[in-house]
Amino acid sequence: MAARYEVTASKYRPKTFDELAGQEFVVSTIKNSLLNGQIAHAYLFSGPRGCGKTSAARILARSLNCEKAPNGPCAGMDSNVCDNCRTISQGASMDVIEIDGASNNSVNDVRQIKDEVLFPPQSGKYKVYIIDEVHMLSASAFNALLKTIEEPPPYICFIFATTELHKVPATIKSRCQQFNFRLIPVETIQEILKKICAENNIKAEDDALFWIARESTGSMRDAFTLFDQVTSFSTSANGINIRSDLIREKLGIIGLEKLNALSLSCVENDGLRSFALADEILSSGIAIEQFVIDLTGYYRSLLLIKNGVTRESLLGFRPSQFCAKTLETLDSIRLEQALDILLDCYRNIRYSVSPRFDLETAISKLTWLTKWVSPIELKDSINAAKSILTRGGSLSPSSNPQSSEPRSVPEAPKAQVSGSGDGRSLTDEFQKMLAAKENTDDDDVPMWNNSAIKSGKENPPQVENVLSVIPGTVIQ
Repeated sequence: MAARYEVTASKYRPKTFDELAGQEFVVSTIKNSLLNGQIAHAYLFSGPRGCGKTSAARILARSLNCEKAPNGPCAGMDSNVCDNCRTISQGASMDVIEIDGASNNSVNDVRQIKDEVLFPPQSGKYKVYIIDEVHMLSASAFNALLKTIEEPPPYICFIFATTELHKVPATIKSRCQQFNFRLIPVETIQEILKKICAENNIKAEDDALFWIARESTGSMRDAFTLFDQVTSFSTSANGINIRSDLIREKLGIIGLEKLNALSLSCVENDGLRSFALADEILSSGIAIEQFVIDLTGYYRSLLLIKNGVTRESLLGFRPSQFCAKTLETLDSIRLEQALDILLDCYRNIRYSVSPRFDLETAISKLTWLTKWVSPIELKDSINAAKSILTRGGSLSPSSNPQSSEPRSVPEAPKAQVSGSGDGRSLTDEFQKMLAAKENTDDDDVPMWNNSAIKSGKENPPQVENVLSVIPGTVIQ
């Protein structure tokens, strides 16, 4: 008979504190408490899903009743393990009671606990109650539990676990030692997956394992579940070989190569190529929501690189793998605008007439992103132009537009700017003003000198100076 299959999350569940990954503070504190005999009557473990709260509670329960180890439970399941640790690991111990707070959340369930704590443990030193998802208890159940956890019998220990600490009443928190579990670093998860592959003769690319670790978002259980799924479709006659390209193909993920190509076409203002790439990606079976998520994550990584972040765990890939021309062309302000466009697109998809229309509109906006002028740049240009106008001459490097004293200047005719080519060209009326000539060396002559313009003499250089500081303006 074939051996029963065991999922990775159960097979590699931590059995000792040393195996608990990414929770050094929790491990060191509880170990010291066990070594010094300073056992609290109630513990509260909080943190994100899959980071080891329930596993730590079981390890602590075994440690309290272990017959051999002074500061931790017996390791493994071999013949050297004491009877208490073995029965607790098998879930057969009468001294360790695990309760699901979601399905046992009434006052009657708490009353049953209050009656049971009067009876001492049968074989171990402590009777341990592990209540998972304790925040699901009703308000009346919490109130009924207060007195019991404040002054329990000396052989009773409560261990509460929750993913939503804010829902636990302050009266409960104040009676417990609190331990906050953290998300497990991507590098730690990747190393654990490498060890598992080595133990099971599984071939795996580093990039593939890194992707699994990154997608788990700090949850070890999520990483194990995704690892099992990837292993299933990576099995062939030659064994198990986990590859990045196979993951993208089977799970419908956009590769970095396609995202690089799309961003490059956008910075080159090639709308035709951008829409063709978007259609190719969607035709491969990628969901529109996933497309927007991946593209948003891509531009977010570009923004981080632009600000000096090089950590692979934050970027998702090595910095050198991103499109160099896109990084060179777009500055932080335009990358922030790209993120705003994509985030708005994701928010609008739910109520859109056609999600694809919203996506294509967002991509169209990305193609003219290099021509976009931010409000702060426009403000700086206006301040510079104001300085030129008020001083009646060119803007000197030492001048400060903010501190310039305004002076009376005759009203200028309104110049209309229209789009053309790579920038914005002036209207015929404004070009006529530039063509007018006025021979003068006096910088105090206002630039809008109608009599000088009508006379056809050379106009002072103020007009050109003003236009030169307005983004996108082309003097023709």
